Amino acid sequence: MKHIILIIACCLSFLLEGCEDKAVRTRIDFNSGWKFQLADDSLSFQFDFDDQKWRNINLPHDWSIEGEFDENNGTKAAGGALPAGIGWYRKHFTIDESENDKLFFIDFDGVYRNSEVWINGFYLGKRPFGYMGFRYELTPFLHFGDSMNVIAVRVDNSLQPNSRWYTGSGIYRNVWLVSTEEVHLAHWGTTITTSNIRHHEATVSVGMKVENNALSSKNVKLKVTIINPQGRIEEKSEKKVVIDRKYTGQFHFTIPFPQLWSFNTPNLYHARIEIFEKGKLTDEQNTSFGIREFHFDAQKGFFLNGENIKLKGVNNHHDLGALGAAFNRRAAQRQLEILKEMGCNAIRTAHNPPAPELLDLCDEMGFFVMDEAFDCWAKKKMKHDYHEDWDEWHIRDLQDMVLRDRNHPSVMVWSIGNEIREQFDSTGLTIADELVKAVKYIDDTRPVTCALTENNPDKNFIWQSKALDVLSFNYKHNDYPDLPNRFPGEAFIASENMSAFATRGVYNQPSDSIRIWPEAYNVPIKNPNPDFTCSAYDNVHAYWGATHEDTWKMVKKLDFISGMFIWSGFDFIGEPEPYGWPAKSSYYGVIDLCGFPKDAYYFYQSEWSDKTMLHLFPHWNWNEGETIDLCAYYNNANEVELFINGESKGIQFKTDEKLHAMWRVSYQPGTIMAVTRKNGIEVMRKSINTAGEPSKIELTADRNEISADGYDLSFVTVKVFDIEGNLVPYADNLIQFDIEGEGFIAGVDNGYQASHESFKAYHRKAYNGMCLAIIQNMGKEGIIKLKASSEGLESASIQIVAKHK
Repeated sequence: MKHIILIIACCLSFLLEGCEDKAVRTRIDFNSGWKFQLADDSLSFQFDFDDQKWRNINLPHDWSIEGEFDENNGTKAAGGALPAGIGWYRKHFTIDESENDKLFFIDFDGVYRNSEVWINGFYLGKRPFGYMGFRYELTPFLHFGDSMNVIAVRVDNSLQPNSRWYTGSGIYRNVWLVSTEEVHLAHWGTTITTSNIRHHEATVSVGMKVENNALSSKNVKLKVTIINPQGRIEEKSEKKVVIDRKYTGQFHFTIPFPQLWSFNTPNLYHARIEIFEKGKLTDEQNTSFGIREFHFDAQKGFFLNGENIKLKGVNNHHDLGALGAAFNRRAAQRQLEILKEMGCNAIRTAHNPPAPELLDLCDEMGFFVMDEAFDCWAKKKMKHDYHEDWDEWHIRDLQDMVLRDRNHPSVMVWSIGNEIREQFDSTGLTIADELVKAVKYIDDTRPVTCALTENNPDKNFIWQSKALDVLSFNYKHNDYPDLPNRFPGEAFIASENMSAFATRGVYNQPSDSIRIWPEAYNVPIKNPNPDFTCSAYDNVHAYWGATHEDTWKMVKKLDFISGMFIWSGFDFIGEPEPYGWPAKSSYYGVIDLCGFPKDAYYFYQSEWSDKTMLHLFPHWNWNEGETIDLCAYYNNANEVELFINGESKGIQFKTDEKLHAMWRVSYQPGTIMAVTRKNGIEVMRKSINTAGEPSKIELTADRNEISADGYDLSFVTVKVFDIEGNLVPYADNLIQFDIEGEGFIAGVDNGYQASHESFKAYHRKAYNGMCLAIIQNMGKEGIIKLKASSEGLESASIQIVAKHK
């Protein structure tokens, strides 16, 4: 009988400690049901303010992307020429009476910018920096039961210009309502580090900060469980502690035969932390982490888990094309999928902390991340940029970034700034030292860098601070061979490269005539294209930059350069160099604003990816007898041969100094074909036909089934074909979209940098034969039907299924 009672008692104890379904901590999606007004009414914070006539919206929301392009907008062309201003958000909500013993917090992942928040008329605070998340406690001000609560948020993006690129405006990232018991894990209070990593074992340390909001100390049990990538319990440990107001502690585990996190096998473990008081679960949190070892070597570059790997990276700004700055997980995932297919393995978050979900995706998909904090310090680049908030906020913003992001295995370098002007005077000595110490106070497991432009050590005061662990340099690739002599013993990253320009589908002959646009600062462009385009042959770049091929050749052969980061992965809104207005988005990307690859994308795929590929360009619609350069990027082959209408135009070979093939030919209509071979055996072939007149539309969805969660997207590519099914490379037909069912058009685009068509219209002109429609579900299961039509063309329809998953 005693044994039976003991068994029952043990089972009850196990059940009490394992009742995860009680959800003692809740984190509720707080994005739906907001009211919005693009105006500044100083009474909007009041509890009983009448907002019935305000617009109903869901978050994340970017009001700027909804506006009209105008060179007179305060953002100017550099900021996308879209409106900014001041906007207010309000949300009405109730909390059940049974929850009145809980603590409540609201978490904002990002508000651009100068946000101020009220709850039920009570002021909670202000956060100027638009790229860092923040939390306020709501508990003392809440009403429970049937009584209404009102959150009011004022967003002030009126002081312009404040950025060198498009920022968006509003509550553009996710918002969460969090509830906990009195004894709970602190915000960003978990830290997980890995060490002593060997084949047969690794050490995992789980640290935690626990807060006690009760009036008396509490006796609690802390329990940590390590769960492996297959979902099985690997290790667990527990201990009893007494908590007065705050407690900081740590658990250490030895993990046998660890499954390492890498670019190709991004294995993720989870640490489940539980807090029990008198056998009752009072808090629980799961944090993912990866076990990996990495370091930078002054001679050989970057090593991950003992393997010497070249970082093949891109810089990306935070906008998501036609969606603007409003974060969407699927849109970010699609960008990373496109980059992964190119062979990319690294992301630099230019030039600000990213949305937290982007780092989740990088953890899951296997990307190195350089997590960057600032584009400027105390010295300004723009009239109203971060320098205005520097003195009061820079340490808080920097350390919050590190606290938030420190458990991500993808994050391997902290960057404290980009092209900072303090590198040119002695203030760089003290500020760099201060910032690095602030980072190391939170996390001393990762190196700290700063993206520098000055590579003369006598002139670079940030380097002279001796605070940086790794040196990152932007541009000036011809100086790379001499860097070890200038900076002995240092490790190097090429953090920003090229600034090469291209418009998808545009080709200025000859391909080997390099256009430097502009040739120097404040010098007009010589012979610009009248339609504000740039050739996609990799033959146009800014005076401070270089071509893709020349830069990669240098980085490829220098072992001590850990890798490079293309400027940029995707085109982005704003910074429309080399033209300025009427262009409104950038030309830098190897992928256009729609997510359609430009030709340089395939150059990198041929060099960075093991996947067999062949890319032949340009199109084959020219004037009879015109001299045209035909080019090819390829890999996994020894040679490539070109045929025009079945006649060979010769065999070409790649060399260390020539990473593409090129034939100068006379145009004749028909078919061009490239064939790659390895040791005489055919590997791949690609053909392009001369296209006829536009005849029909084709629709292709990246996914025909999406989640009915209110967020998920399907990206529908629209192509204009001739009657034979060939893409018409000059087609500019106006495409009209009609949609039925449980979805709506979240955005449209065509990738043309000087287009002033609205991203939010239900129509779009094709550009060089293509455009894009982004379909978002409404949160309900059902069929979404999209129809695309244009005068004189055969229309097309596609169905997308939204399902609960």
